Amino acid sequence: MSRNDAETAGEVLQQLGLREYEAKCFVGLTRLSSGTAKQLSEITDVPRTRVYDAIRVLEAQGLVEVQHSSPKRFRAVPLSEATTTLRDQYDQRVDRLADALASLEPVDDDGDDSTPQEVWALSSPAAVESRTAELVADADEEVVLVVGHESVPTDALVETLADCDDEVDVVLGGVDESLTDRLHETVPTATTFVSELDWLDATTDDHVAVGRLLLVDRENILVSTVDRDGSDEHAVFGRGFRNGLVVVTRRLLAQGLLSDRDPEGEGESSPETDATGGENGSDGSDPG
Repeated sequence: MSRNDAETAGEVLQQLGLREYEAKCFVGLTRLSSGTAKQLSEITDVPRTRVYDAIRVLEAQGLVEVQHSSPKRFRAVPLSEATTTLRDQYDQRVDRLADALASLEPVDDDGDDSTPQEVWALSSPAAVESRTAELVADADEEVVLVVGHESVPTDALVETLADCDDEVDVVLGGVDESLTDRLHETVPTATTFVSELDWLDATTDDHVAVGRLLLVDRENILVSTVDRDGSDEHAVFGRGFRNGLVVVTRRLLAQGLLSDRDPEGEGESSPETDATGGENGSDGSDPG
């Protein structure tokens, strides 16, 4: 383990709830089959008197075992056991946090249950992924998603789309045939199409591309941009049927969709355009 690895491990352990000396001692013990307080102090720079305090805490949390010899010897529990323990403790803290936050009483509730007209910014890939999953999971009737970058359909997103209720129509579009084929293979229950929105293609911009256009139940939208390599994603999220951003997005998504998928008949293509870009009659038969 390099010094950088040790520092990284110590920092993560502190983020999971351990104090500095506790984290350092645990990292140190993972490098030893077993060790005394003196040995541990030498490799961790933790004062010897503080090693004992740290070990008591680690032992109480089930992360360290103690041999009552003279001098006492300590060893870390197996890595798989330690990670399971830490994960359980973390999950318990998150659950307690969720319960506490959910129990807080609002101080500005005006009693208005109508759908708000709102637009919010999401400034991290994790936030975009989380909000997308939330919107899709809460869908009652329809999910329309146009994907503009290959980094968007993650395993987690694909799983969320595949888990939609049977009564929810899932319509997925890709910026090109290869991306559309990938969507069809990973979510075979969805209706897929090649988007006619050429400006979604990442090659049209030197810096960013449109990552995803999501419309849920025709009144909740999410529009994101990604770096060309897909490493960073930002988005805006809008809610409300009369929200201007929602209306614009509905009309954009109507382009390239089948006529019966055209949100509120607001698409402007005529005659109706099918998923492959060909022209069909209103009954789906060849015009003639």
